Amino acid sequence: MKIFAIRDDNDKKGKNLGYLLYYETEKRFYIELPDNADPWETPLLLSSFAARGENTVNSYWSKLWVQQRIVPPDRQNIGQILRDNGLKIYDEYDLMMLSSGRCEQDDYYLVAIDEKLLPNDIVRRFKWKIEDVVPLKDFCLLVFFRDGIVKKCDVRKYMEESRHFSIIINHQEYFNDVRVQTGGYGVQWDDNQSIPDSVLYQMGKRVPLTVEDFRMLAAERIINAAEAAGILGCSRQYVNELVKSEKLHPIKATEKNTLFMKNEVMQRKWNT
Repeated sequence: MKIFAIRDDNDKKGKNLGYLLYYETEKRFYIELPDNADPWETPLLLSSFAARGENTVNSYWSKLWVQQRIVPPDRQNIGQILRDNGLKIYDEYDLMMLSSGRCEQDDYYLVAIDEKLLPNDIVRRFKWKIEDVVPLKDFCLLVFFRDGIVKKCDVRKYMEESRHFSIIINHQEYFNDVRVQTGGYGVQWDDNQSIPDSVLYQMGKRVPLTVEDFRMLAAERIINAAEAAGILGCSRQYVNELVKSEKLHPIKATEKNTLFMKNEVMQRKWNT
């Protein structure tokens, strides 16, 4: 994950107006705004989020903000532009880095920062991100949050209020394909079918795990070494090397196989 502070050239104090997070493997962008974000200072596309008190900008709008700052893919001479800048393919992140996020429409730019420099309000927000999710019966989700809290979320009503979930709400088997969004920002079935982490945290009811819940957790979220290698796009030998270097932590290891929690393997993929 790479982190950039969003700043304004006109502000000599270099105030951080927001933070752009980029997950390299998934090529996914997210923008985090400070708790006290001023809509008048915040970049135009993001100002409506600040005005509504929404401090996390989802991946769709975050990517759109990035796309507005770079040459579009349908530019007539895009091939020559890429060659002139030493790029083999069109990539939003690489193009943005060529100008440090600057564009002709405004005075905002990006500065790479270390995760340790993120303000406390955003670090605190990360603790509410999702570690794992397990589908249950009757369109409920068992959601494991990063702060250690587990909540059971009945999402049927939420889904019924949006046409994007019409297929899922009528097919439990589709519902069971739920997965954690990159970075734990929510759960999703596809890009247009997602529920933010903040919504799930608010709607969920904190409950202890039952035997049935645990069995479903094991069935849905425990994987073997071959499956881990498939997710990471590597060999089983490399998976073994990750274990030896304590970058992956098996929950059970035998002579014939090794078992992992799927969420830890996914996090290793995000941070590769």
